[in-house]
Amino acid sequence: MKYLFLAIAIVAEVAATSSMKLSEGFTRPGWSIATAVGYGVAFYCLSLTLKTVPTGVAYAIWSGVGIVLISLIAWLFQGQKLDAPAILGMALIVAGVAVMNLFSKAGAAISGPGGSSRPASRPPAASRRPARRRSA
Repeated sequence: MKYLFLAIAIVAEVAATSSMKLSEGFTRPGWSIATAVGYGVAFYCLSLTLKTVPTGVAYAIWSGVGIVLISLIAWLFQGQKLDAPAILGMALIVAGVAVMNLFSKAGAAISGPGGSSRPASRPPAASRRPARRRSA
């Protein structure tokens, strides 16, 4: 369930980026509005994801899947050419995200105040800050 908002964020970001291309430099109002709404939904859902998924893990998935989906859409619908180095590069990105999620301990987090995730070895930021001194 914690990855549902991330999936929605990725789809919204891909739709927004595709709409941006179709907006022709924001000269077509319908596509321009679709771009703004798509990015709004994407960042809102990403912010909800970051409550439970570590930032590095969420962003690796977001960017990796986003790059592949945008490239596929551009290839299928916008005439972009994908040569062997481009495909190899995307495969390496996907492999990197998979390795990070399957083998790295970077995703190990505990639930902090308000459901946010933070590394288990580090106390909340509030406990690390020195108390402010009041001036007389």
